[in-house]
Amino acid sequence: MSPIHRLGCACGEVQLTASGTPIASVECCCDSCRAAGARLERLPGAKSVLDRYGATRFVLYRKDRIRFAAGADHLKAFRLSAGAGSRRVVASCCNTPVFLELKGGHWLSLYGGLWSEDTLPTLEMRTMTGDLTDPSILPRDVPNLERQSWPFFATLLKAWVAMGFRSPRIDVQGDIHV
Repeated sequence: MSPIHRLGCACGEVQLTASGTPIASVECCCDSCRAAGARLERLPGAKSVLDRYGATRFVLYRKDRIRFAAGADHLKAFRLSAGAGSRRVVASCCNTPVFLELKGGHWLSLYGGLWSEDTLPTLEMRTMTGDLTDPSILPRDVPNLERQSWPFFATLLKAWVAMGFRSPRIDVQGDIHV
């Protein structure tokens, strides 16, 4: 039987499930994730998004394996700029970051903060470490990839093939500005 992770925002208004095995469990060190994390942390009542190295924790799931059980009306989009090709989605009830979605992507990068520490999938790699001023500060506990790697892209492609090359739409009503 596939594992089902029941997740939710800090206040519990937004509830979702992620079924099956994640595509990957990563920390992203890119400039965009660090800028977005710093801005999202400034929202009232928001918890930390960035770790001590400036990385953002994500668990990547196929879109067809995510279900919003409650509170989808609280989801608001945040973009770093008006023309950004990615959006971060926040539970506006308590300012909990929920996911990052790349335009046209078939997966969602769920924020690691949705999991309790004891249920968060094990970290597999850090990506985009080349964007850091000094990547040598990172621990060597997992691969620290300067950019995304071909094996990483191959893993994403394999998930897309399994989905029949579909990219389900995730509707979000409204925006949040930080």
